[in-house]
Amino acid sequence: MKQTSPPFDLLFFIEPPHDCNYFSDRRASTLFVDPRYPKDRRLQTLLLENGFRRSGEHLYRPYCRGCRACVSVRLPVADFRPRRSQRRAWRKNEDLTVLIRPPTLSEEHFGLYARYIDTRHPEGGMANPTQAQYLDFLTAPWAETLFIEFRLEKRLLGVCVVDRLDNGLSAVYTFFEPGCPERGLGVYAILRAIHEARRADLDWLYLGYWIETSPKMCYKSEYRPQERLSGGQWKKRHRRTHRCRCQAHPGFPGFRRHKIRELSVH
Repeated sequence: MKQTSPPFDLLFFIEPPHDCNYFSDRRASTLFVDPRYPKDRRLQTLLLENGFRRSGEHLYRPYCRGCRACVSVRLPVADFRPRRSQRRAWRKNEDLTVLIRPPTLSEEHFGLYARYIDTRHPEGGMANPTQAQYLDFLTAPWAETLFIEFRLEKRLLGVCVVDRLDNGLSAVYTFFEPGCPERGLGVYAILRAIHEARRADLDWLYLGYWIETSPKMCYKSEYRPQERLSGGQWKKRHRRTHRCRCQAHPGFPGFRRHKIRELSVH
């Protein structure tokens, strides 16, 4: 399935190369939409169809010299069939109450977020977060963001942060109680997002980037069928693949403005 191209020009910025978060022997670079450009749900939908993601107020995609290991993935929610282990995770969490609410900053939410980050990512750049960083990372004034809460009675166990798109939901981030590994809350969060997309009669759940050889990212291949963006087209995959696809990709030295009239690659 070919993605839709925006019918307008956009300006982009390319950041200087930096150490890759996933491959110690590679350098990474990122393409950002001009932050001055007005954004809304329509633009976000079109850009996600072309392999972009949202982080805070920024829309971006990897733009690395010599590597295309980061592959955009989305799930056709009407066709999704859970695996046995995923059905178990769902059953283990049937005692949870699910609430959907606008983004919020509370001591309860931030406390869980900080505990999750400091437990799961103590060495990364996200460690020791502040409340300002929490909001800047998860929300944007123009995005239609929802917090899907999981509660055991009144206790907050997890939050799945999603953006509403024209045709689906985009999974932005999930944080949950690190002291409950037996529940499989990370798996449950994706299953719940699929469920909510179906309830809203939407087509897709966008999962962000899949990297086959990265332990942090390869778990996304467990959710099938899925579509992966390759060569300008969304291609359905029913089974996991085991060969990493890396292709040449143009890089740009320094940090400079770059104008792209056509986002889709044919």
